[in-house]
Amino acid sequence: MAANDMVCGVWPVIEALRAGKNVEKLLIRREAGGDGIKEIRQLAMDRQIPWQPVPVEKLDRLTRTEHQGVIAFLSQVEEQDLNEVITRAYEKGETPLILALDSVTDVRNMGAIVRSAECFGVHALLVPKMGTARLGPDAVKSSAGALLRKPVCRVSRLTDGLRAARDHGLRIVACTEKGSTVLGAAELKGPLVIVMGAEDEGISDAVLRMADELVSIPMAGSIGSLNVSVATGIILHAALSQRSAQAL
Repeated sequence: MAANDMVCGVWPVIEALRAGKNVEKLLIRREAGGDGIKEIRQLAMDRQIPWQPVPVEKLDRLTRTEHQGVIAFLSQVEEQDLNEVITRAYEKGETPLILALDSVTDVRNMGAIVRSAECFGVHALLVPKMGTARLGPDAVKSSAGALLRKPVCRVSRLTDGLRAARDHGLRIVACTEKGSTVLGAAELKGPLVIVMGAEDEGISDAVLRMADELVSIPMAGSIGSLNVSVATGIILHAALSQRSAQAL
């Protein structure tokens, strides 16, 4: 992990938070206390930045710098507002396509997904602030740099972002093994959010209930599921094919 990816120490972290730096998450020693740590927790709560209590050994493994019981992780990726991204797409005469990721936690999967999103015309990624792979140097590298070009919209709860997208006229299509509509029969041409689920548990029930359509990818082999980055590439290719054909 690169040194410039982290801020260590109570007052450096406070200054980073006060200055509005793009802090992705915080690790705080379980026994840590004092006014500085209290302020860090309050600033994190005010800015909806996730923080996690951890043993001091974990902090020691991450850095040789004097951490004083707290480390902040900085994201190289600038967040953007979902409403603004969708509005810009409409203003350009484009049909919005948003890719929502429900708790995708593997950094390599995240990088591969963003690379596909860049290749297949996705306007932005929509991800929850907690339970998502870090958008740091490893994810940027795995995405071949696409993560630095593709807008990322982070929300406290994915369902909130989906409601906002629906208010802008976007349909919600969830790609899941539970889907009753096979991919070849799915409608992917209009303003759309495509939802992909976590590597292990798939899409949460709360998100599935919001979907206008549940779409499954047909398979012929004996293995019952695809890697999430592979599945994402397949459905995004299908969406691009439909949209390209409509434009002719």
